[in-house]
Amino acid sequence: MIIVLKRGTAEEQVQEISERLSQEGFKIHLSQGVEKIIVGAVGDRSRLESLDLEALPWVEKVVPILAPYKLVSREFQKENTVIKVGEHEIGGNKIHVMAGPCSVESRSQIIETAHAVKAAGATFLRGGAFKPRTSPYAFQGLEEEGLKLLALAREETGLQVVTEVVDIRDVELVAHYADILQIGARNMQNFILLKEVAKTNKPVLLKRGPSATLEEWMMAAEYILDGGNNQVIFCERGIRTFENYTRNTLDLSMVPALHALSHLPVIVDPSHGTGRWNLVPAMAKAAVAAGADGLIIEVHPHPEKAMSDGKQSLTIPNFTTMMDELESLSTALGRPVKGAR
Repeated sequence: MIIVLKRGTAEEQVQEISERLSQEGFKIHLSQGVEKIIVGAVGDRSRLESLDLEALPWVEKVVPILAPYKLVSREFQKENTVIKVGEHEIGGNKIHVMAGPCSVESRSQIIETAHAVKAAGATFLRGGAFKPRTSPYAFQGLEEEGLKLLALAREETGLQVVTEVVDIRDVELVAHYADILQIGARNMQNFILLKEVAKTNKPVLLKRGPSATLEEWMMAAEYILDGGNNQVIFCERGIRTFENYTRNTLDLSMVPALHALSHLPVIVDPSHGTGRWNLVPAMAKAAVAAGADGLIIEVHPHPEKAMSDGKQSLTIPNFTTMMDELESLSTALGRPVKGAR
């Protein structure tokens, strides 16, 4: 349910409604709009009727939210959520590019990549320190040493860091180093992990699971918002279909669909979405044309030597070329790339 309060409602009156709802077992979420205040109440709808809130003079209306996702929905919040990360805003008019290797492999690799992607226009450095892999024999990441190298790269370049957390035992550690916590596709419905990252004060990049429906994806985000963290960024990274030419099938229809149904920002991962480096630039441009708020791209100085996902990683020259092409497109669309040269 959402309770829409009239313009000019005093803070004491908002507090009164919140306390009454809390006493009836509702979880309360306040949304301060430009003109009105909206009180989100998650709980037993039948108990709301006994409160007779519409009788209060400062209550404009009480509206049920029929969708199973409440806090994520645009019914709850009409205005787009803009997530601030350092000096950057994700979900605003400018497009952000997060770029870097699949895995942090060494100091020289991550430092070289960080300087290169920043020079090309990226505003965030991506890189995996903890790597959940299909094979237990594959490279699993440098763990805390990888996090330290990401922090060093941020210190040298000023790029904000996004990296994945895969275990509830590591949330505090990763949050200490990262600016954005990534929940990978395999963990989209790891509800215990979602609850744990909700306790942090860090933005969360929530990747779509390989077999997840739109509603399941939004419900995963609901766990994080319900836990008190409204800084969630959706990331479309492809789903599993019958097609086997590409690693996944990149579902760009989710970008406008999410923008219609939710107030949260949406970015796209064409690297995992295709699994083929030569398809990444075209799908990155298609994602921007579809309305994506950003991109996350895998870049490696020497993809042929990469310890993971080399065949979907762009070389530094290819990434630079893509960013030049992307700048022209995004400018024409009226949404410039944030770090464009």
